[in-house]
Amino acid sequence: MRLNRLKTDLRTLITLLAVASIVITLANSLYASWRVQREVLIDNTLEANRVYATKLASTTEVFFDLARSQLSYSASILSEESGSESRLQDEVDRLRGQTHSFNSVVIADSRGWVRAISPESLMLKGMQLSSSAAKQALAERKSLISQPGLSTANNLLVFISRPIWSKSGGYLGFVGGSIYLKKKSVLDVLLGEQFYRDGSSLYVIDSENRLLYHQDRSLVGKTIDPLITRQQRKEASNGRLEVVMPDGKPGLAGYAVVPSTGWTIVSLKPTAATLLPLNSLLLQVLKNSVPFALLTVILALLLARRIAFPLWQLARKASRMDTKNVSHEINSIRSWYYESSQIKRAMLAGIALMQDKIGRLKSETQTDPMTGLLNRRGLYAVLDYFLSARQEFAVLALDIDRFKRVNDTFGHAVGDKVIKTVAEQLAKTARRSDIICRNGGEEFLMILPGADRDIALMIAERVREHIEQIRLEAVGHVTVSVGISFWAPDDEADMHQTFVQADDALYQAKNAGRNCVIVAQDAP
Repeated sequence: MRLNRLKTDLRTLITLLAVASIVITLANSLYASWRVQREVLIDNTLEANRVYATKLASTTEVFFDLARSQLSYSASILSEESGSESRLQDEVDRLRGQTHSFNSVVIADSRGWVRAISPESLMLKGMQLSSSAAKQALAERKSLISQPGLSTANNLLVFISRPIWSKSGGYLGFVGGSIYLKKKSVLDVLLGEQFYRDGSSLYVIDSENRLLYHQDRSLVGKTIDPLITRQQRKEASNGRLEVVMPDGKPGLAGYAVVPSTGWTIVSLKPTAATLLPLNSLLLQVLKNSVPFALLTVILALLLARRIAFPLWQLARKASRMDTKNVSHEINSIRSWYYESSQIKRAMLAGIALMQDKIGRLKSETQTDPMTGLLNRRGLYAVLDYFLSARQEFAVLALDIDRFKRVNDTFGHAVGDKVIKTVAEQLAKTARRSDIICRNGGEEFLMILPGADRDIALMIAERVREHIEQIRLEAVGHVTVSVGISFWAPDDEADMHQTFVQADDALYQAKNAGRNCVIVAQDAP
């Protein structure tokens, strides 16, 4: 089945180029906007989280300083070695109720026996404390903020303590307050005022990556994968970075370290939540860009038509260069820019030259009377034209095999008939643009303009096979031998040398057994 190739004109190409440029530019703009806005959103979120975590860390540090000051004051007024039980109970009730800093307050003696506790519902008065925080306070006898641990009442808490010294310097015990981590505490007041509707979350983590605070209380006390490594905390007390959240999704974290406890406060927001506004932003950019893009396409269509129209007119006339008055029609085309003007001038010059050459080629003095083919004079006119037009071509030198035997056996009349038949077959098998010449006797030349090696070989073989298949009366079958050479405008050799090469190739074909095609050795 024959397929028709799609013909694309210059106007379509210019339009496609303009549309492609617009689409690529718009895509680049959208991508650049997306990249810039993405970086801005991520950078702003990271910085906001860092500032927020730093603020909370600073507030928490102030709270611990205040709590220790309160305990220090209580320790100073409890320095009397003899204190009534009611006085001690009043003091722990005051500490717990006055500031609400602690969930519970305790006064213990130098061996860890509880002398007073608030609230009394804990039922620890008169018992010896055995928690790690109490043991640490008794052992170190200095102001301490303990590591999170379980109390005697089995509460997960942080214990802040202050030693009590007598006026004579003797160790009397300690006063301490606890902050519960799994129940309502002052940490909720300090850290829980953030709204989490955008997916943000707050983590307070100790040095062992144990979770001390989170809005989901079920997670408190559990050890999680490090959000901030020890090395990162060591290098900077506060910072920002992109992390992998506990659920495996990417997140944007800002962190700060509480100096007195070594806790790390991490403000974390999912990256997806941060970038959620980006889609609507890109949609707005696209909506604002499309009208201008469409207007540009329309302008490109109009400009493409104006640019292509003179060339389209010249192209139509190029297919009718042999018609009458075509020169006048081409001359009337308005070529308003340089390229079309030059093409128009070249076409007019080519038409004049072609008409002149055609007239000369049709002269009777340039044709062979027996075959109607061009003679040598006609061939020279064609070659002059090709030389001036710098038209490359292939030369086929053909010779009828054993023609002398035909003349000797059947006479010159039969020989002339063979020559005419071969000439007719050459005309039938040649292309419309090919030039056929009788070079004398049984020799012929075919000039194939624009033919490369493959095309020349194809035409030569087609001629040879076609003649071989014809049967002539009395003579039977005849064959031809063919030699091929090529000429190009930039060849160092002149045209004469090209024909010499074709003759040499023809003689090689004769020596090779005849009825074959040989390409000249120096041919490309």
